[in-house]
Amino acid sequence: MESSRESEANPREDDEVLHRDPTYFQYYSQLQHQQNMLQDYVRTSAYHSAITLNGLALFRDRLVMDVGAGSGILSFFAAQAGAKHVHAVEASGMANKMKVILEAAKRKNSPRNVYLADRITVVGSKIEDPRLLTSMPQVDVIISEPIGVLLVHERMLESFVYARDKFLRPGGAMLPSSGTIHLAPLSDAALWNETIAKARFWQQDSFYGVDLNPYFAPAFEEFFSAPVVGCFSPTTLIGDSVQHDVDFHTITLAGLKEFVIPIDWQIRYTGLMHGIGGWFDLAFVPPPSSLHRGAKSSTVYMSTSPYSPATHWQQVRLLLKQPLAVNAGQVVRGLVSMKANDQRSYDVEARIIALDEEEAAALTDEGLSRLMDEHKSRSRSAIWYLHDQTYNYAYTGEPLEPAKPENANLYLPVDSLLADSIAPTQQPASSIVSSVQGIADSLTDFIVTASSDQDSNAMQY
Repeated sequence: MESSRESEANPREDDEVLHRDPTYFQYYSQLQHQQNMLQDYVRTSAYHSAITLNGLALFRDRLVMDVGAGSGILSFFAAQAGAKHVHAVEASGMANKMKVILEAAKRKNSPRNVYLADRITVVGSKIEDPRLLTSMPQVDVIISEPIGVLLVHERMLESFVYARDKFLRPGGAMLPSSGTIHLAPLSDAALWNETIAKARFWQQDSFYGVDLNPYFAPAFEEFFSAPVVGCFSPTTLIGDSVQHDVDFHTITLAGLKEFVIPIDWQIRYTGLMHGIGGWFDLAFVPPPSSLHRGAKSSTVYMSTSPYSPATHWQQVRLLLKQPLAVNAGQVVRGLVSMKANDQRSYDVEARIIALDEEEAAALTDEGLSRLMDEHKSRSRSAIWYLHDQTYNYAYTGEPLEPAKPENANLYLPVDSLLADSIAPTQQPASSIVSSVQGIADSLTDFIVTASSDQDSNAMQY
């Protein structure tokens, strides 16, 4: 047996995960939290379609692993899709609760969900437990819902990738197959004003005879370093998002723990940039190597963007301590760095600067860094702690009569303003919806087929 001194000198790659706080697993052992996720019909329908539509092509007669199985819903979908056997790995108390529904499938009198009988093995453990290396088989497909706010919060993606490295046979499939983080420039005076108003509580000279002003500086830092989770109007975005793609088949653990997203935003309006809006997309695209011979897969896409129906993940806003004045046609350049922390989350740092278009085109990366140091008036630095989330549910949907940008103190260039009266604005082809198809067993489920050059079998949520 390895001595404790040797263990300290040679820590296992899974030690960090094995010793994470139990509060996380306690939270997910409660059915009320599982229910919250199950009732997210965008999420659940996307996973159901990705699995069951690939039954014949991918799941039939295959060994499947469900990482962080929770309620077991993805394991049940895999059984419906024809999986030979599913190993449902779950570290929380939900592992024992999952067994209840599986035992009901084997009852002699009035069984429920008979198709589940003897098809699923519940493994009450973290996937990183080294004992699984000798007790678990190699599998053909790994399924999981390891996603948090801005894709990476909660750091479950690391367990998904660890399972891939240890248990997925060569050429096997990961579902979801990839994720994309989106970051876009945001103008939201109402949220910024609400946040500064909270901090100003601490600027009172005599609160029951106590001068609270010494607390103001740390309160200001605390409020503006807290990501604001909640849906927001797409009209608050003043430029298109930049994207950071994460391929779950190839990403390394190191690549998940620290990465940088280059920022290059073309600003559409003159006004104030109050922060950054963030969301993510998921893709379910089985690789050809994972399919049964001659089979054709179905691809499914899901988005949590402000242009899409709301999910339980919603979106996130990262506020600047001082808004940045921008002009239509300018470019905002910089970097957003994301680094994993010990709170099952990430520290998010940003450095950005507003540039004229010609200036941006001629600028090198070295020149960009120097310019940000020299021109403080048009550059901003910020840090946010993704685990210190606060919430704002003020947005309830777009009004029937869309507001004009000037109502939010955002101003179009004159040429663009006049052009709107000459020719109607056209949406990008990728966002034009050609059909909305209802699903018979649920009025709240929906499938949107985009009229673009995507595969004809693709489904988008």
